[in-house]
Amino acid sequence: MSYRILNVGRLRQAAAGVASAGAGIGLYYMYLSRVAHADSGAPKQVFGSGPAFLSLQLESTEVVNHNTKRLCFKLPEADSVSGLSLTYEPGVLEFLVKQYPNGKQSSYLHSLKPGDTLRFIMPIRGYKWQPNEHPEIMLVAGGAGITPAFQLIQGILRNPDDHTKIRLVFGVNTDADILLKKEFDEYEAKFPGRFKAVYAVSHPEVEENKEYYKNLVMN
Repeated sequence: MSYRILNVGRLRQAAAGVASAGAGIGLYYMYLSRVAHADSGAPKQVFGSGPAFLSLQLESTEVVNHNTKRLCFKLPEADSVSGLSLTYEPGVLEFLVKQYPNGKQSSYLHSLKPGDTLRFIMPIRGYKWQPNEHPEIMLVAGGAGITPAFQLIQGILRNPDDHTKIRLVFGVNTDADILLKKEFDEYEAKFPGRFKAVYAVSHPEVEENKEYYKNLVMN
């Protein structure tokens, strides 16, 4: 069986483009969506090809693990969409942010509270995916690099006209660093034969854990 292997580092470069107060590294994001239905007409895209110069209000935060938070921002209008590729429903813009030691940008984002606003001045570009371009792909992601891969996985599986099969290899340091496992488990149950996630953990809590491979994935 042959796979088309996609470089998640390139996915992340395609997905990057957010500027906020402070400089530094450590922002990785995913787009999730909340169901909202426009009365008529095409939904308005918030982010286009040029600078946005847009402030969004933080609606909620959620602690995901010891160094990662989920930040949910309101879009300007109930029927507006982000404009990212591979997303189909209007609603909110969500970020999964990993905080790095001495990371100014990630620390600033972790300090935000509901009601605070974040100013976006750069375009947000999604990965350019062509449905059914490959019958089967393999995604290899390490650590926080899972988020652009997740955006691609969502886009493929939510498109009823896209029949691409996906195998994900996700490498992390410890069990606690496995992000989005609930979502991946749900996709495996909902799309048997089309989606499979394999986890490589460098330092597993239980050495004989058959659910994870003990290995190292360099992203």
